[in-house]
Amino acid sequence: MSRKNSAIFRFSLFVLLTILTLGQALATPQRGIPQGLVDRARQVTGDDFPFAARTPKGVAVLAVSKPRPEVLQAIDQGFSSLFAVALRHNYRNRLNYSDYIVFIGRPDRLKDSSGQYSPDIAVGAAQYAGSVYDQGGYVFAAGMVLAYNPGAFVIADHTRDLGRISNVVRYEGEHIILYHNDRRLYQQTLDHSRGGGHPILQ
Repeated sequence: MSRKNSAIFRFSLFVLLTILTLGQALATPQRGIPQGLVDRARQVTGDDFPFAARTPKGVAVLAVSKPRPEVLQAIDQGFSSLFAVALRHNYRNRLNYSDYIVFIGRPDRLKDSSGQYSPDIAVGAAQYAGSVYDQGGYVFAAGMVLAYNPGAFVIADHTRDLGRISNVVRYEGEHIILYHNDRRLYQQTLDHSRGGGHPILQ
């Protein structure tokens, strides 16, 4: 094989390996995340989550579109706030960013009843059936806990007001923190249909 042909062969092999590696990464964005959890998120939102990322501090994110850096930072800020208040309550379990998975789904609405920007997801009314929140068998939720081991929840995609993402992350995360640290308070605050809301921890 001539030197020229050898160089072409090595370059072609490099390109082929790169394509195969990229194809594998794109085909398995949920690697390391339980398939049952991904299926649960799909069931709740009706979305696929082809884009995988990690926040700068290590939270796993699966999303309907490629998460922007500022969205990933907003997620980290929400967890930082959550962990700070958890420590004030002497909670010690599930205080690592890598303990969590955040799914980002398409919003089913962008504005609330007062016209305020409010990307929310429609979920089954369940215990909220017949309440003021019932929209005909479903309610609009800013987020929803999907699992406790690992800690996972879904939020709606935002294009602005990213501080709202931080708030939703903190609020959904409160349920998971309480589940692992204070089961009594967890049970008392799990069902918002009985009254009360977020923030639970002050």
